[in-house]
Amino acid sequence: MTTSTGVITGVSVSHRQADVGEIESAAASSQRAAVERLLDHAAVTEAFAIQTCNRVEAYVVTDDAGAGRAVLESYAADIPDSVLEWLDHEASLRHMMRVASGLESLVIGEDQIIGQVRDAYEDARSIGAVGPVLESAITKAIHVGERARSETAINDGVVSVGSAAVELAATEHDLTDATATVVGAGEMSTLAAKALDARTDADRLLVVNRTVERAERVLDAVEMDGQPLGMDALERAVSAADVVVSATGKPDLVIDPSLVAAIGETVVFDLAQPQDVPESVGELANVTRYDLDALESVTEETRAKRREAALAVEEVIDEAFEELLTQYKRKRADEVISAMYEGAERRKTAELEQAFAKLDLDEEEREVVESMADSIVNQLLAPPTNGLRDAAEADDWSTINTALQLFDPSFTDEETDGLAAIAEHASGGSEGMPPAIRDRLDDRT
Repeated sequence: MTTSTGVITGVSVSHRQADVGEIESAAASSQRAAVERLLDHAAVTEAFAIQTCNRVEAYVVTDDAGAGRAVLESYAADIPDSVLEWLDHEASLRHMMRVASGLESLVIGEDQIIGQVRDAYEDARSIGAVGPVLESAITKAIHVGERARSETAINDGVVSVGSAAVELAATEHDLTDATATVVGAGEMSTLAAKALDARTDADRLLVVNRTVERAERVLDAVEMDGQPLGMDALERAVSAADVVVSATGKPDLVIDPSLVAAIGETVVFDLAQPQDVPESVGELANVTRYDLDALESVTEETRAKRREAALAVEEVIDEAFEELLTQYKRKRADEVISAMYEGAERRKTAELEQAFAKLDLDEEEREVVESMADSIVNQLLAPPTNGLRDAAEADDWSTINTALQLFDPSFTDEETDGLAAIAEHASGGSEGMPPAIRDRLDDRT
């Protein structure tokens, strides 16, 4: 039987409480590596991690919240407490929905994050880390993210970090007839290229990437004139640019001070995680460097414009959150109740077989005994059944989880008394039984 026992515990390091360097230092080498590390703990039954340019988050499912917190405290031992946001079961559920819908993004309502949640989900699933608890939580979050974008105006206007960077560049600098260079050919780079095409007067775009064919695909997404280049042409492309956007995701620095020391007035945006451009580049007299932390002015303006839409998204989240909690409650209570009844049914059947082997009963008498056994089982299990349903409604996860572990359907002889003994105890002895049955039970004992 596959059960959904366990509670979610999460920890988040994001732009809300950490700077770019702190987020970068909190990240594992990959989302999959993070999940594998979490699964190494015996207490963890499911795990999920998401790492983007402005957030690093980890979630585990354990039998109780204390165990989950202990695992994540060990996992995040090298991260300053001041940048950690801890999430209990319900906070984790709501937070995942907020992340997928874009409410937790640096750019409120950004489109990119929902794809990143899907990718993280597939990374965890690919190594068997997503079970019933996280399956419900993550798929519900993705569904909420889709509804937020289709039912509200949360993603109108600036919809990505890339477009926020271009918005800032166009506001602070004259990009008329400018040459723009985009380094990288992933989703962030493509969004930045599209924003440059739509929001500035730049008239030429150079796309630099390790694979020239991928650079060509970025150019296919825009209308402005451009040229795809390999990484061997990086210095030339940067030297020719008035604005540079770098978002490669490479583990090492891409644009160092020596590469830009001799260029003219240039605006450089580092949108990568880990960073592509060291802070020292910004100290050069001819270079203005921006990173994710510098986008707050643009994102705050966007946040203000989308305040009404954000309230509508919050309503969607509230509705989905209650639906998910109800789903968890019903599933957990039903699984425990099912386990209890399954175990009792097996024990009842075994005891009846033993009793029938010793007693000479006709068909009618066998039916009476079986009916009595059914009635006893139902009466014995009615109080815990009602109690578990009440616990589910009261969000008493501890009671639910404990019961699910205790009422395993594979009861053994040593774990339960015989049904006949239970019957006599439950009825205050053999009083009230049909005389023929009582006599035969007395003979057995």
